[in-house]
Amino acid sequence: MTALVVDIREKRYAAVGRAGVHVALKDLRFEVEPGELVCVVGPSGCGKTTLLNIIAGLERDFTGQATLPLAAGGRPAIGYVFQTARLLPWRTVLENIVLVMPADQGRERRALDLLAATGLDDVAHVYPERLSVGMGRRVALARAFAIDPQLLLLDEPFVSLDEPTADRLRVLLLDIWRRQPTTVLFVTHDLREAILLADRIILLSSPPARVVASIPIPVPRGDGRDDAAIENVRRQLLNEFGEFFQAL
Repeated sequence: MTALVVDIREKRYAAVGRAGVHVALKDLRFEVEPGELVCVVGPSGCGKTTLLNIIAGLERDFTGQATLPLAAGGRPAIGYVFQTARLLPWRTVLENIVLVMPADQGRERRALDLLAATGLDDVAHVYPERLSVGMGRRVALARAFAIDPQLLLLDEPFVSLDEPTADRLRVLLLDIWRRQPTTVLFVTHDLREAILLADRIILLSSPPARVVASIPIPVPRGDGRDDAAIENVRRQLLNEFGEFFQAL
C-alpha cells in the first residue's frame, strides 16, 4: 500500500458579487502513511472540507495533486463520511449499504455483519426517516467501511451530536478501524477528539490554509488515552500552538 501524498499549490474560488477572489488553500503539503489515522484540525472556514473534496476527486479546479493510497495494481477505493449521513430515503438501511458494494452473493451477509458491528442489525429493514441522527451516522460509517476502502475520509462526522453519543461513535469508529485497518483522514475542529483518535494531528492555519505543524500523539491508544492523558496533551498543544488553536 502506498502513502497518501497531498501537494496543493493553490485552490481559489472566483469572485462572486462584491466578494473578491478567495484563496482557500495555498502551498499545502503533507503525507499520510498506510494504515495511519490522521486528524486535520483548523479554524472554521479554513478549507478542511475543500481539502477532503479535492482528495476524493469531487473538486478538480485547483493546482497541484493528490496521490491516493493504492494496493498493488489496484484502483483506489475511497470511503467518505460527510457531516450528514446522506442516506437514500427510499431504500432501507441494509439497501443503503448493499448499494455501494460489489455485486456478489455474499454482499448482503457482509453488510449485515457491519450493521451488527455498529449495533444496528435490528434496524436493517427500516427506512432512514425512522433513525435518530446518531443512528444515521452509524449507518454512514458502516457504508463507508462496506467497500473495504484504501482511504477513509471523514468530515466532522460527529459534529452537532450530544457528547455521550459522539463519544460512543468515536469508540465505534476505532473498533471498526481496528477490524478493517485502512488509511484515515479525519477532519475536526475538536482538539480533544483529535487527541483521542489520531496517530498524528495536522494543524492548518487560517485561509489560505497551509500546514502549521504535524504533531504525533505521544500517548498510546486504549487505556493510555484516558481523560487525564488527553487533557495533558491538550494543554501541551495549547501552550505550543495557542495562537492557532484560539481560532478553532
